[in-house]
Amino acid sequence: MRLHTGLKVAAALAATTLLMTACSSGSDSPGTDDTAAGPVDLVFWTWAPGMDEIAAVWNESHPDIQVTVNKQDGGDAAVTKLLTAIKAGSGAPDIMQAEYQKIPTLVSSDALADLSGELSEDTASHFSDGMWEAVTLGSDAVYGVPQDSGPMELYYRADIFEQYGLAVPTTWEEYAQVAEQLHTADPTKYLGTFSAQDAGWFTGLAQQAGASWWGIDGEAWTVDIDADPTQKVAAYWGDLVEKGVIDNKPMYTPEWGAALNDGTQVAWVSAIWGPGVLEGNAPDTAGLWKMAPMPQWESGDEATGNWGGSATSVTTQSEHPAEAAQFIEWMNSSQEGVNLLVEKGSVYPADIPGQAEALAEPPAFFSNQPDFYTIAAQIAQTVQPFQYGPNVNVAYSAYNDEFGKAAEAKSASLFTDAVTAMQTATVEDLKNSGFTVKE
Repeated sequence: MRLHTGLKVAAALAATTLLMTACSSGSDSPGTDDTAAGPVDLVFWTWAPGMDEIAAVWNESHPDIQVTVNKQDGGDAAVTKLLTAIKAGSGAPDIMQAEYQKIPTLVSSDALADLSGELSEDTASHFSDGMWEAVTLGSDAVYGVPQDSGPMELYYRADIFEQYGLAVPTTWEEYAQVAEQLHTADPTKYLGTFSAQDAGWFTGLAQQAGASWWGIDGEAWTVDIDADPTQKVAAYWGDLVEKGVIDNKPMYTPEWGAALNDGTQVAWVSAIWGPGVLEGNAPDTAGLWKMAPMPQWESGDEATGNWGGSATSVTTQSEHPAEAAQFIEWMNSSQEGVNLLVEKGSVYPADIPGQAEALAEPPAFFSNQPDFYTIAAQIAQTVQPFQYGPNVNVAYSAYNDEFGKAAEAKSASLFTDAVTAMQTATVEDLKNSGFTVKE
């Protein structure tokens, strides 16, 4: 296995805190057991729905490579379970669904195999630059194949926009103007809300603005959370909250869902999976929403961030990395696999060429917008590169704490202070965990 130099050295320094020991799986690199009789059996840990049905289609046509799906909890629980198995030297699966923000932690812990020698040469061309960088960490190594993505967009109530004569904002300057216009016309309505409990949402906003919060310089990590792009985003939203022209309540609460349903919340900056959330929270509004690209910082730009999504990776304990790579490449970048991801897994596939056929019809909740996925495909190609680091959980926890206070106080200055506090907490944690940090 070939680790990115900076990650390898940084990981070695953090052995005790990130469950990492050099080649903890007990071998220098994974290898195929050519002496094994019968078909190759692969275990796939995933929390996504429908993966057992997708594997069954593969198994039927590939009798020599059989995949068994083992459903797991997602998020931090999945990472902890995998790292425990890696440290123990046994019990890890061959294939692992890995959220993009968790990949640096898994690579640092020597849990994911480098697949650069196992994948087809054109695999990278199936994905946007931003999605491919999420699995390569800016190196020549490849730690998985993108599975699904969450390019961010703007959802808005077309009927209310028409009622109040509102123009769909194409820039963030226009968004602020429309927010004020709407709230002035009807003080009970807001164009959106700032959610201090959704760090992934804010990360996507910063990503669109050009932020990349972690990086590697030689053998050290860098942290740039408080750089200009993120500060600009924080100042912008802090100003809107302080003026009171948007709401300051968190998303995913009963109150927020009711506001979407009754027209109090008139728009939502979200990701491609938003229609499902709207359908579940605002069932009375089917056919009233439309989707458009996210507002841009400069007129004419085409950029978006990503909120959510995961890759499919091969672990360092797999004895059959070549066969595992065949399966994940088929599932995530063949037309048959992409069709199944949509049909059985209900995900938005990261594979761009396969989207047109797999997503020929708009979401049922957006039946009034036949070109929904045509627009989405164009947006997906503009996801900006973004580097995650090995302690995303610390940065996100700091976000919840600091922005929670800022949003409650409705103070623009506290919004920018919150970014600085995130930077400080993240750097201190890296140092305390034994990483080298270049400031």
